[in-house]
Amino acid sequence: MIKVLIRRTIAESKSKELNLLFVKLRSLAMQQEGYIGGETLKRLDAPGEYLVISRWRSIEDWTRWLVSKERADIQGAIDALTDSETRFEVYGH
Repeated sequence: MIKVLIRRTIAESKSKELNLLFVKLRSLAMQQEGYIGGETLKRLDAPGEYLVISRWRSIEDWTRWLVSKERADIQGAIDALTDSETRFEVYGH
């Protein structure tokens, strides 16, 4: 199993619109082969910073999802609304 840390900074004024995109992204991820689960955390000491911890069966499953058109389309909409680039970090045992 691997864990992917996804870090984003968003303006509070755009949080409602972004949350809808996050829900859409998560619901599509749930349909992907190898997706195990995930959680979203809001940083308490830095407003607007979010961390998603996504769990996947393998790096291959994650990579297939990462490069998929459906994920890229939603990520493009997210990037257009965020204050900084989305950062991805992949960890495993």
